Amino acid sequence: MADSIFISAGDPSGDNAVARLIEKLKTEHTELTFFGLGGKRLHQLGQEQFADREDLAVIGFWEVAKKYFYFRNLFHKCLDEIKSRNPKLVILVDYPGFNLRLAKEIKKLGIPIIYYISPQIWAWGKKRIVQIQKYVDLMIPILPFEEKFYQNSGVNVKYAGHYLTEDIPSDYIASAIPSGGHLALLPGSRRQEIERMLPVMIQAAEKIYENYKIKSVIAGVNGIFDYESLTQNKEFVAVTYDNPRKVIYDSRLVLTASGTATLEIGIIGRPMVIIYKTGMLTYQIAKRLVTLESIGLVNLVLGEKLLPELIQHEANENQIAAELAKFLDDGLILKETVEKLNKLPMLLGNKNVSENIASFIGEYL
Repeated sequence: MADSIFISAGDPSGDNAVARLIEKLKTEHTELTFFGLGGKRLHQLGQEQFADREDLAVIGFWEVAKKYFYFRNLFHKCLDEIKSRNPKLVILVDYPGFNLRLAKEIKKLGIPIIYYISPQIWAWGKKRIVQIQKYVDLMIPILPFEEKFYQNSGVNVKYAGHYLTEDIPSDYIASAIPSGGHLALLPGSRRQEIERMLPVMIQAAEKIYENYKIKSVIAGVNGIFDYESLTQNKEFVAVTYDNPRKVIYDSRLVLTASGTATLEIGIIGRPMVIIYKTGMLTYQIAKRLVTLESIGLVNLVLGEKLLPELIQHEANENQIAAELAKFLDDGLILKETVEKLNKLPMLLGNKNVSENIASFIGEYL
């Protein structure tokens, strides 16, 4: 019987990252099979999946609590399958609320546990470091400052770089801003995020169109949300589906939800305004837990608040439009921002990131 790996990747960026890794692993270990949780890319690579990606894409304390019984049943399903199939190893990808609980139970089975894409416990939930010390055999983070954090915490850690530096086409990286480019709108890839952030993004985009005659393009995800319900009869905004990097590349400026997208935009070299809106309960809890001054990953990696961040009530059409206008009105701000963004690929990357990570994991096979 072929060796198997259990993979738990609960969100789209995790699915994308680990899929690159699996492609590399399969070149050396052609008989490997995969089962667990993932998205579209892992499914295309043949992963047997126990849940629909839409059901996994839940964010916020209250939103997760409402699906408690669903996640409890899924947890036991995964654990039962792991016990019966006895995989060679387990790869957990971000998604800490689910994955760290799973790690505790898997550890009792003696199966090696590799955590790829660290939970952001350096931002909140630092108590979880104890769980990672106990249950994780190898931590593979994707942000440069995370390596030192885990080394100082006594966790076995190996850093190889960020998968985006090899996933984004090389001619897109630190590319010149096109003259006549549009305003790109990236409201996220989860329905909840899109419902909360796209309406205000469109309102801000309308102000930019009125003042600068710059049209907008939404980076849409097929089958997730009815974008046309918000864009109908609005000549200043269009939707392009399932090609967010092209939408970013063709833009002169980006309005984005916080998350992995900020790094993609930064690597491509586009100035951006970062926003985030969530449910009031989640916001109130997070405000008390998060210890960072920045929420934008691109600002965290650069070590300064280079790009404006508007959270919750600050993320209104007037403040968003005002922050976007600064890049359009002041050529010096624009130039200095792009120069600093163009340092990102070097800060994030090594060559052959996925190949190197595959070699780390291959040692456990």
